[in-house]
Amino acid sequence: MNDIRFDGRVAVITGAGNGLGRSHARFLASRGAKVVVNDLGGTVAGTGSSSAVADAVVGEIRAAGGTAVANYDSVATEEGGRNIIKTALDAFGTVDILINNAGNVRDKSFAKMALADFRALVDVHLMGAVYCTHAAWPVMRSHNFGRIVMTTSAAGLYGNHGHTNYGAVKMAVIGFMNALKEEGRTHNITVNAIAPIALTRMSQTATTPKIAPLIKPEFVTAAVAWLCAAENAETGQIIQAGAGYYAKIEVREAHGAVFGTESIPTPEQIRDRYKEISDMSQAAPYTNASESIRKVFRLVVPKR
Repeated sequence: MNDIRFDGRVAVITGAGNGLGRSHARFLASRGAKVVVNDLGGTVAGTGSSSAVADAVVGEIRAAGGTAVANYDSVATEEGGRNIIKTALDAFGTVDILINNAGNVRDKSFAKMALADFRALVDVHLMGAVYCTHAAWPVMRSHNFGRIVMTTSAAGLYGNHGHTNYGAVKMAVIGFMNALKEEGRTHNITVNAIAPIALTRMSQTATTPKIAPLIKPEFVTAAVAWLCAAENAETGQIIQAGAGYYAKIEVREAHGAVFGTESIPTPEQIRDRYKEISDMSQAAPYTNASESIRKVFRLVVPKR
């Protein structure tokens, strides 16, 4: 089969000055994409700024024969999101691929966390993805093509101690993806998510020297590139990726228990049938909320 190429495509990668974003940018450029390397150049907590890291990645891409420009705006403001996409439009005339990768961390137990540290992650991870996607969306709709990748995390999908802010926003981008994918279907715009296992500035303090060589960002980039490929029409997918491991993740719903609609069940009845309610042996995923609701009504509405 032919190699996956991105010739003629314009890709915007946020937080592309280090780690995963840098890997994504370098790879897409090596396969022909024109790349906007966005990075505020701040700390992992999201403070400070510098143009150096984005410029360095642009230099690496150009030295390898690729095409790239830098952008230093913060994703955490609506103006910043617009400016990031404007950089692509000014330099290359369009945007085809958007990888919402920018992030920050401020880990603390919830009891000790200042709400400003919670809001800071909402602004970057969730609203950053919203601002950039909102600016790119009309452009993608206008030429009936778009590939958008959100960055989620096992901390959001499954939970992790000390990550209430991080976990909340990483699950929030899945809700954003799930709704947006429905709006993109008729415009050839796919919206997917990657759950990375990788050595980055955010994870280096929790990574041992033995594990570090196994979780190179490039392992994740391979899956991201597939999600960005024109030939891949899958949408609404969550892919866990890292250390040579790749797996689809789904939200699933149990078959459930039907009490009937003649009377309201008591809490005691819920208790007595809770094992049936929570039995996942016949669990199934749903494409969207409407499909889930239709299933419920097929079970509870008597057939005539």
